[in-house]
Amino acid sequence: MADNKQSRNQIRELVRQVLDSVPIEEKYEENLPEHVVVNSLEDNLNKEFDRDESAKSLLTEDDFRGLESGAKVRVAEKAKLTPSAADFVKEKNISLVRKVSRKAGLKVKSVGVGCDHGGFEMKEQLKNFLTDLGLHVRDFGTNSKDSVDYPDYAHAVAQGVSQCHIDVGIIIDGAGIGSAMAANKVPNVHAAACYNVALAKNSREHNGANVLTLGSGQNSFAEVKDIVSAFLTNEITEDRHKRRVGKIDAIERQYKN
Repeated sequence: MADNKQSRNQIRELVRQVLDSVPIEEKYEENLPEHVVVNSLEDNLNKEFDRDESAKSLLTEDDFRGLESGAKVRVAEKAKLTPSAADFVKEKNISLVRKVSRKAGLKVKSVGVGCDHGGFEMKEQLKNFLTDLGLHVRDFGTNSKDSVDYPDYAHAVAQGVSQCHIDVGIIIDGAGIGSAMAANKVPNVHAAACYNVALAKNSREHNGANVLTLGSGQNSFAEVKDIVSAFLTNEITEDRHKRRVGKIDAIERQYKN
């Protein structure tokens, strides 16, 4: 037993010697910063507005409640305020950021939109985007995500274009191809399925397209906005392109009854 105790004592002494030989890292707390500030509010400080009420044409006092003094609110270009809302805005020193119409560059004034069930959500988003551009928008349906047949809605939009009730049409289904096929059966309609800006621009400048078809499963809404913008801000102007489109129309006339 004595030998075991002596052995343990020797081991403890060796461990103590090893620990004593390890240098201790000195801490220089005086060199450390007292605190660190993380500017997590930078995005909020740089925002153009604090609340977006631009979808409304008439604003009431309730639309501004909860805002701090000096806040900025985005409103429609021609939005009106009720008397109580106007007083509230003045009292709280709230700034109104008027949405500027983006009509510049547009080659059309009216757009007809249509879709099947697969394109319903994107069509609803697109309507707001088109309205923001200052365009007159006519919705040909569908009006829910219940299953429907895309040719019915493609036909309706194409008829609107053919009969000059609208300047151009935009149709959304899952891929955009079937709606283009259906729309092109209607006289005087030149429908193009476009998946990028270059195609949309080309379809207008070279082919005189007056109907754009989109695939809800092919592009994000951000991409769709760019595609639609390109379609609406370009048009056919050069004689050689007009001549070629004229030949397309001549082919169609050969097969009319």
